[in-house]
Amino acid sequence: MPDANHYETLGVDSQATQAEIKQAYRHLVKRFHPDSNSETANHDKIVSLNAAYEVLSSPHRRRFYDQRLFYGNSHSSSVGRQQRTADAQNLYKSQRQTGREADDQLHCWLREVYLPVNRLVGRIINPLDKELDHLSADPFDDQLMEAFENYLQQCRDCLDQAQRTLASQPNPANVAGTAANLYYCLNQIGDGIEELERFTFNYNEHYLHAGKELFRIATGLRYEAQDAAQTVA
Repeated sequence: MPDANHYETLGVDSQATQAEIKQAYRHLVKRFHPDSNSETANHDKIVSLNAAYEVLSSPHRRRFYDQRLFYGNSHSSSVGRQQRTADAQNLYKSQRQTGREADDQLHCWLREVYLPVNRLVGRIINPLDKELDHLSADPFDDQLMEAFENYLQQCRDCLDQAQRTLASQPNPANVAGTAANLYYCLNQIGDGIEELERFTFNYNEHYLHAGKELFRIATGLRYEAQDAAQTVA
């Protein structure tokens, strides 16, 4: 059984909704955050709040936590990450498969895979600087944070769609470089979104910088994919 009860840490009932958990966490972070200039600022309290919210804010992690808490289930919260890693490996293997080199297959792949994925990547990366500028006005403002979280959810949606599109067809051999760059680009974007999401529940600017750097790497990979595609188009 876990040493600390995350529900008690956030002061919510075990049947609390995700919205109630988020509201409780946001209220407590504002109260105890070291940068809030409050007399109640408490670094140790923030650490425990972050640990509790990171688990309870994710339906997947919360489900496994509840099993451990109430039923003694020994599953680790790392199961989700392991599954994502396995999925990514399977996706990469599928993209390594080569198809026929006929011109019609190449043009079909460029039209139905490359172009849609490229557009979706742009919808994720291009607005980042503008979104960060808006948020920087006051990261503790609920409306600004909600707008930023909405942007991250849109990024998640675009990323999921891009990954499905990339996996929908085997790439022709002569665009293997383009497909590989897109694959690694999407991986960097996924990691970048995770870093940016971490900022939304602990306000540590380290995660903003890490997220921006991962998006910068993804942008470079996108350019490499575009250059490779132009040579065979």
